[in-house]
Amino acid sequence: MNLTDIFGTFTTVWVIIPLLILLARVLDVSIGTVRIILIGKGYKKIAPVLGFIESFVWIIAVSQIMQNLNNIYYYVAYAGGFALGTFIGMAIEEKLSLGYVIIRVITHLDASELIASFRAKNYPVTILNADGINGKVSVLFLVIQRNLTESIIDFIKEYNPNAFYSIEDVRFVSGGVMPQLADPSIRKNRWHLFSKRK
Repeated sequence: MNLTDIFGTFTTVWVIIPLLILLARVLDVSIGTVRIILIGKGYKKIAPVLGFIESFVWIIAVSQIMQNLNNIYYYVAYAGGFALGTFIGMAIEEKLSLGYVIIRVITHLDASELIASFRAKNYPVTILNADGINGKVSVLFLVIQRNLTESIIDFIKEYNPNAFYSIEDVRFVSGGVMPQLADPSIRKNRWHLFSKRK
C-alpha cells in the first residue's frame, strides 16, 4: 500500500508529497545550518554525523522533485523548506548557546561597581586603563559561556547603561577561570555530546 492508495492520487500529488518535501527540506537545512556553526566552533565529532543525515534527507527530497518535474508545488515546497529550515537552524543554535564569547566593555564612568558586581557573581573580568577619544576610559574583558551573555548585558545596563560593549565568538579557550553555572550538571548532561571536540 502506498500514499496514493491511502489519500488518492490528487491529494498525494498536490498536498502530501509537497508537504513531505517541505518537511524534509526544513529538516536537512536545519541540520546543515547547525552543522556549519558547529564546524566553525570546532566540534569535530558531531559535525560529520549531522552531515550524513543532512545529505540523506536532501537526496530523498530531490528524488521526489526529479520524479515530478512539472509540479510547481514541489519547487515551492523545496524553496520554502530551505528558507524555513535556515531560520529554524539558527534558532536551534541560539537555544543551544554553544561555545564561548568575549565581551569588551568600554566606559567613561567609574567601573568599580560594575566590576564588583561581576566578581560577586564569579564572572572573570580583566580591567585595563586606556585613553579614549574623550579622555580616560576603563576597558573590561570577559570570556564566558555564551549562555551567560544576557546576564552580563543586564549587569552592564544596570550599572553603566551608557557603556560601549561588543561581543565576539571565541573558537578556543585554554586556562583561566570560567564562571560556574548554578547547576553545572545540567549543562554537562544536556550537551555532553557537543563538549568533546577532538
